[in-house]
Amino acid sequence: MSPRFLIAVLPLLLSGCISLDPHYDRPASPVPGQTPQGAAYTALTPVQKEEYRNTSWQQYVLDARLRQVVTMALSSSRDLREAIASVKSAHAQYGEERAALFPTVNAELSGSRSRALTGTGNQTAISSSATAEGSVSSFELDLFGKNQSLTREQYETYLSTAEAARSTRLTVLYNTVDYWLALAADRSNLAIAKDTAESARQSLEVTRKQFEHGTASMVDVSSADTTYQSAMSDIASYTTSVAQDKNALDLVVGQIVPDNLLPEGIESLQQAFANIPAGISSDVLLNRPDVLEAEHTLKSANASIGAARASFFPTISLTTSGGVGSSQLSSLFKNGAGVWSFAPSVSLPIFAGGYNVAQLRYTKAQKEYYVAAYEKAVQTAFQEVADALARRGTINEQLMCQQNYVASAGSYYHLADLRYRNGIDTYLDALTAQRTLYTARTSLVSTQQAYYTNLITLYKVMGGGTALETELK
Repeated sequence: MSPRFLIAVLPLLLSGCISLDPHYDRPASPVPGQTPQGAAYTALTPVQKEEYRNTSWQQYVLDARLRQVVTMALSSSRDLREAIASVKSAHAQYGEERAALFPTVNAELSGSRSRALTGTGNQTAISSSATAEGSVSSFELDLFGKNQSLTREQYETYLSTAEAARSTRLTVLYNTVDYWLALAADRSNLAIAKDTAESARQSLEVTRKQFEHGTASMVDVSSADTTYQSAMSDIASYTTSVAQDKNALDLVVGQIVPDNLLPEGIESLQQAFANIPAGISSDVLLNRPDVLEAEHTLKSANASIGAARASFFPTISLTTSGGVGSSQLSSLFKNGAGVWSFAPSVSLPIFAGGYNVAQLRYTKAQKEYYVAAYEKAVQTAFQEVADALARRGTINEQLMCQQNYVASAGSYYHLADLRYRNGIDTYLDALTAQRTLYTARTSLVSTQQAYYTNLITLYKVMGGGTALETELK
C-alpha cells in the first residue's frame, strides 16, 4: 500500500466512533392515557388514532367552495412561505455541519521558473519545477464524537423546524376555514337584521296608523320605533363585520378570494365537513406537530451535551498531501518523483477559565428546560383536545334545542303580532315576542358557527392528517 494512498484514507479510517451524547429517553407522559370522562363526553364514539392520521384535509373538508379557498391559501399564504423558507435554511445549515465529518480534499497544480547565480563567477542558471498534489488541510479527527454530536444537534433542529412549518400549515388551514365560517355567520346575521328591520318597519307603520285613529298610544309608537332603529343599527354593524371578515379571509389566503367561492350564509353549509368519530386516546397527541417540534428540540439539546463533553478531550488535526513533482512540466505525470507530507497536531485543553465546564452546565440546563417545554406542550395539547371533545359531546344537543327555540319563538311572535293587530293585546307583548325571536335567530347562527368551528378545531388539535406532512416535503 503506497504512502499516498494511506495519506488519503487515513482521515476516514480515524473518523470518530465514540458518542458522548446522553442516552435519550422520551419523557414520561404528564397527562392521563385517556381523554376525560363525564357528562360532556358521553355522546362520543371511540375511534382509533389512525382514522385521523390517514384523513387528509381534502377528505375532511367536503364543501367544494371551501376546498378551493383552502387550496388557494396553502399555495399563497405568506406565513407558510416564511415557514418553508426556514425549513430550507435549517436543512442547508445541517448540510454545512455535516460537511465537518469529512475531510476537505483539494487538488493543486503549481509550477515555478527562476534564474539564479551558480556561485562560479557571474554565471547564472535557469531552473524550473512543477508539482501536482492532492491535499487534506487541517481535518479534525472526530475521535470523541464532537462533530457527530453537533451534526445530530443540527439535524434535530432541522426536523424541529420542519414540524414548525407543518404546524404553520395546519394553522393556515384552520384560520382559512375559521374566517370563512365567520363570514358565513355574519352574512346570516346581516340577513336576520334586515328581516327584523323590515318587520319592525311594518309594525311601526301599523302602530302609527293606529295612533292616528286613536287605538294606540304614543308609547306604542316609540316602542315600535326603538325596535326598528335597533335593527337598522345592527344592519350597519353586521355590514362592517362582513367586510372585515372578507378582508381577514383575503389576508390569510394570500390573495383576493372570488365572490363565487364565498358562503351565502351559515345555514346553507349543511355537510361542510366529514363526520369523523371523536372519542380517542391521548396518544394521538404525539402526532401533533407542536409536540413533535418540542421533542426534536429536546433531542437537539441532548446532542449538544455530547458536544460539550467532547470539548474536554484532546483535539487531533491532520494536514496531509501527496502527489508528484518534476523539473519539467511535460514530464510531471510520466517521470515525476513522488512527493508527500504528513503534519498531525494535537491540542489538549488545559485551562480555559472554566469555559468548558460552564458550557457543559449550560447544555444540561438547556435540556432540563426543553424537557419542561416538551411536557408543557403535551399538557397544552391534552387540554385543547379535551376542550374540543367536550364541545363536540354537547354541541349536537345544543344545536337541536336552539332550533326548537327558534321555532317556538317564531310561533310566539306570530301569535302575539296577530293579537296586537286585532286589538286583543298591547304592543308590549308583540315587541317582547319580536325581540325574543331576533335573539333566538342570532343565537342559532352562533351555535351553528360553533358546530362547524368545532369540527375543524378537532382536526387541528388532533394533529391533522399525514397529508399535511407529505405535501410539505
